[in-house]
Amino acid sequence: MAKDKKNKPGADDAAASAPSGPAALQTRYVEHVAPLLKEKFGIDNPMARPEIEKIVINVNMGRHLDGAKLPPNVRETVVKTLTTISGQKPVVIRAKQSVANFKVREGFETSAMVTMRRDRMWNFLERLIHLATPRIRDFRGLPTTSFDKQGNYSMGLTEQGAFPEIDMASVTFTHGMHINIVFKGSNPEKSRFVLEELGMPFRKPETARA
Repeated sequence: MAKDKKNKPGADDAAASAPSGPAALQTRYVEHVAPLLKEKFGIDNPMARPEIEKIVINVNMGRHLDGAKLPPNVRETVVKTLTTISGQKPVVIRAKQSVANFKVREGFETSAMVTMRRDRMWNFLERLIHLATPRIRDFRGLPTTSFDKQGNYSMGLTEQGAFPEIDMASVTFTHGMHINIVFKGSNPEKSRFVLEELGMPFRKPETARA
């Protein structure tokens, strides 16, 4: 079984990005953020704390369809990118129904998605905060208005090169991605507090209008 897995496309990249243990960010949540949640919001029950449940990355490929198929470089690049930055193989999603305006038919491959939990989730978030966001061109901080009613936070990147593990000199296709940080037992205020304490670089009030 191990031999077959190793031979799958992207398996080497996934192995290279696989977490070796709990991320420092996860330790910070337990030792630093959890006590602050109790102090600020009066949450005594650990089961009632707002927690990050999963992180989902999605890349839309539908607009690059050439007839009924994706150009090979598009599909391969997106799959390799998601495998490298997440440490696991993404799922390629097919359209459930036809959309005439976008020239998409049912069954066409339109996006790729990966869902991370536990150690991989924490390791990815740590790299996103400390390595990827500082590399965004003209970065002035992440918007603080992208929380939904459940406290989930969404953000987008315009190109995969924000992650230093991606060698842009070797890719033939540049693409962005949508990142959704999913919370449980939360709301916008609590989720923002958690992410700020973890180091998420939100925009400062003085630059919010820039």
